[in-house]
Amino acid sequence: MTADHPSAPADPSGGAPTEHGGTPEHHESVLLDEPTTADLRAKVTQAWQEFARAFAERLRDLPAGTHIELTLDPTASGTGDAVYSISVDLDTDGRISARAVGNATLPTGYRLDRAAVADMVALGWSPPGVVEGSGEDFGLAATSAEASKLAALLSRTLRDVYGAPHPAFLVYLVHDSAGKPVPVEPLGTARSEFGPDRDVEADLDEALAAAAAPGATVDKDVLALDERVRTVVSTMLKSTADQLQVDQDGDINIRAGSAMVFVRVRDNPPLVDVFSPVLTQVEPTERLYVKLSELTNRMPIGRLYCADDTVWASIPVFGRDFQPTHLMLAVQVMTGLADELDDRLHGEFGGKRFFGEGDKPGKRDEGEPRTGMYL
Repeated sequence: MTADHPSAPADPSGGAPTEHGGTPEHHESVLLDEPTTADLRAKVTQAWQEFARAFAERLRDLPAGTHIELTLDPTASGTGDAVYSISVDLDTDGRISARAVGNATLPTGYRLDRAAVADMVALGWSPPGVVEGSGEDFGLAATSAEASKLAALLSRTLRDVYGAPHPAFLVYLVHDSAGKPVPVEPLGTARSEFGPDRDVEADLDEALAAAAAPGATVDKDVLALDERVRTVVSTMLKSTADQLQVDQDGDINIRAGSAMVFVRVRDNPPLVDVFSPVLTQVEPTERLYVKLSELTNRMPIGRLYCADDTVWASIPVFGRDFQPTHLMLAVQVMTGLADELDDRLHGEFGGKRFFGEGDKPGKRDEGEPRTGMYL
């Protein structure tokens, strides 16, 4: 899949001058191009595949006595007091036992309806109380030889039944039999509960110092720009450059509430594009174009536009004489902007947010059944 957010060049002669009086033609072709609609679903599918692959590797490598918790972050997914989680215990002799939260511990309005319970059983879960020790949770027993199958099953449970729209909405915890944290390689874009506690400003200062290596120029070394971008983004996410989730298009994926933000590095001309598909499957209308124009005029940086049936938000950062602080500002603005605008525009113009039906309402009537959330 090739995601061409804004990458299909338009006729430069049709571009309008920027607020600073115009840009060189080779820049204008990037900033004012007409994008083709990206296959956003493919990005989500790839992220889940990478998560399942990484999880299967951990199940095979971690020692007996290890306990793993996978939780859909309620603050990011809008589930409030409902905590959808799966626990996995690595027992002796290669045996693995898993537990998935059942209705007994879910609040009214967020419980699984009959169809969702049937989906759980169809995936391979035993109803609560059937597997020894499962109590009020769904239970499952497997072996390390079935790690790949189990990882795929757990991924489908989190995605299709519990409604996790993307692995980035998952938080994982890994500890040993004594309750001490066990360091593990990242599980795709899922986030470890054991993150660094260092002062963010100090981290950013160090990252800036590393990114602004003397003598490095984008013209001579395009790779240096890519490395500096990874350093800045990973520091902002309290991670490391090698832990960033980069999809097959080379885009860095950043969760932003109910939206997803991508960071792409271009080499001709040197440019860092911070963009987000704010709304998909929306009907382009004159009223929508007017609204996007009004919002763009009020934005201090960046722009909003509609291509085919997708509303995009984009903030470009020039790679020539790259300034890490400019990228930090772009990422901060975009993550807040995308998460706010997808809700606002969805309410006014319909369509779907990036995660589509994975979005959960903040509140339900008590008599309304909870359905499985399918992408």
